[in-house]
Formats: sequence, C-alpha cells, structure tokens
Amino acid sequence: MAGIYIHIPFCKQACSYCNFHFSTTAKHREEIVAAMLKEIEHRADFFNGEAIKSIYLGGGTPSILNQAELSSIFKQLESHFNLNDLKEVTLEANPDDLSKEKLRELKELPINRLSIGIQSFHQKDLDFMNRAHSAEEGIATVKRALDMGFEKLSLDLIFGIPTSTTADWEANLRQIFSLDFDHLSAYALTLEEGTLFHHQVKSGKAKEIEDREVAEQYNLLQDYIKNESWEQYELSNYCRNEQYAIHNTAYWMNEKYLGIGPAAHSYDGAKRRWNLANNHLYYKHIHEGKQYYETEQLSEIDRYHELLISRLRTKWGIPKTFLEETFSSNILEHFTNKLSKLSEYFEEKDDRYQIKRAFWFTSDNLLEQLMVDS
Repeated sequence: MAGIYIHIPFCKQACSYCNFHFSTTAKHREEIVAAMLKEIEHRADFFNGEAIKSIYLGGGTPSILNQAELSSIFKQLESHFNLNDLKEVTLEANPDDLSKEKLRELKELPINRLSIGIQSFHQKDLDFMNRAHSAEEGIATVKRALDMGFEKLSLDLIFGIPTSTTADWEANLRQIFSLDFDHLSAYALTLEEGTLFHHQVKSGKAKEIEDREVAEQYNLLQDYIKNESWEQYELSNYCRNEQYAIHNTAYWMNEKYLGIGPAAHSYDGAKRRWNLANNHLYYKHIHEGKQYYETEQLSEIDRYHELLISRLRTKWGIPKTFLEETFSSNILEHFTNKLSKLSEYFEEKDDRYQIKRAFWFTSDNLLEQLMVDS
C-alpha cells in the first residue's frame, strides 16, 4: 500500500515541545514550494506505477499554505503518480488556521481528512506549549469543520503537561469525547533536546511531571476509550468504527512510502532516504541540480529492529510467517530466545506475536531487550 508524505516546513510560531523541522518565517516559501514540485517530478518512478492509497501533508503546519500552493502540489502529484485508487488525503492543521473561508478553500481540493492539533482545551496548557490557538478555538474549529462537510477528523491531545493536573486531563477527555469525530492521537509530552521545553527543564524554569502521574493519565484515557466503545489500535492512536489512519498504518506495517520536502524521509523496503533538513539548502540544491538527500542501505538487523518498533506497538503485532519468510535463522533464533524470557509480557494470538495491552505504555524496555546488541 503506497503512500506519499509531503512535508510543509512552516509554522506561525514554535511550540515549546516540538523538535520537527520547521521555520517560523515564510522567507523563500515560493522557492521551496517550487522545489517540492520539482522533487515530485524527480521521484516519479519511485512506485513504478503502483497505485497510491494515501497522501499526507504534515509539517510544520500545512494549513499555512494557500489554496493555489496546495492545488499546485496536488496537480503535480496527479501528473506523476497513479492516484486512481486514492483512499485518504490528510492535511494537518492548527485550529487558528481553519476559518470558514479556509475550510471552504480546502473543500475544493482532494483533501478528505483533517488532522487538527487541539493538544488541550485549557488555556494554561496552550500558553505553556506556546500554541497559536485559544482553548475556545479548539472546540469551535471542530464544529466548523463538521459543518463544512469534513466528516473524517483526527484530533490530537497531549497529556503529561506540567501545567495540567490529572483532573484537568479528565476534563480534556470529557470535552473531546463530546465532539463528533472518529480518530484520536494522544501523546505523552516528551522532553526533546533543542526545544524550549528542554531548555526550561534544564534551567529549572519548568519541571516534568512524575512518571506515576503520566501513567495515571494514560490509564484514564484507556478507561474513556473503553467506555466510549472506541478502539486502541496503536500505542498512541485510537478510533471508532475501524476508522484507522490509512497513511500512518502503512508506516507501522512497514509499507514503502515517498517523502517530499525538506527533512522528508522515504522508505522502499530496503533503504531509507532523507532530504536535507535545511530549507535554503533544500531548494538551492534542487534548483542547481545538486544532491539534496542522503541514503542508508538497511542491514537485516536494521530491518528487524524497525519491525519491532513499528509493528509490536499495534494491535496487529508481527505474523510468525512474516518473520520466518523475511529473516535469517540467526535473527529468528535470537527473537525466540529473547521472547521466551519475556513470555509474561507477550502473547501469541492468531499466529501473531503481540505485546499484551497492559504493557503497551511501557513497551520501550521490552523492545530494547528484543534487539540485537550492536
């Protein structure tokens, strides 16, 4: 199942926790969009005519682009890839960008799914994270998007925020499940090097909340998911009525994908390729015909590790037959030996290896133990 990711490297302002590649200035925006159109042309043979099932515009904040810029990207994709079986076209957006007029413009494009970064319904949390929207805008935007005919909505929430108590988190859950949407991504706030939050913690101006409280908030989310008859299908992703994110699920299933734009990654099953994480150098190198990316040939151990990290955090786990058909006897022996020592944390279900749900949130340590020492 082939997918295309488009990285739009612009944001109105820098969120305190984000370490993705982005710029808060629109300088050279025209040149970067032109370079992305040229990169699409350069990569036209990546899928060898295979039908594309999903397109995902992420960032950054793709909703910053205007209708003409977005339209030019879609027209270029249509010219160079097989979009006859396209199922899902997602645009990431912030609530403050989604005015009625903006939604009307987006509705005229092939976009059929919005991923909206709500993060919290409490103003103190939004201020701490340096979000551009207000608490009121989060609720109003969801209702406005529904009124404008966007039926597929994915909303983001963050827990473990230093300014937020468990009671605040429960209020967030009550609020979000009162809305009409079908997909939720909920992440624990993490300390990423180079971010404002990282600087605040290191300088003593902010403090991470205790692991116990983070786990408490995660468990509270599980209670709501169960009570609302939703389904957790990946560590941080939930849906109702089997409305799984097609694009992200392909990542977790180790399907190939193409990345376009500064810092975007591509994967063809055997190697990874990533573009320069520098806006100026990205468009300059493409314009001048210079190499604008790096590649890495994945070893068998690399591919084994990536499979662990991606598939064992989903409800689908790893099929035994896939392991046997994909890896050498050395890797299989290593896996089964390690698994036997961790049997209380794993289960075999429908001929698949899975981490028991009770241990999903603390799965990092389990995955490390399954890896091959370098």
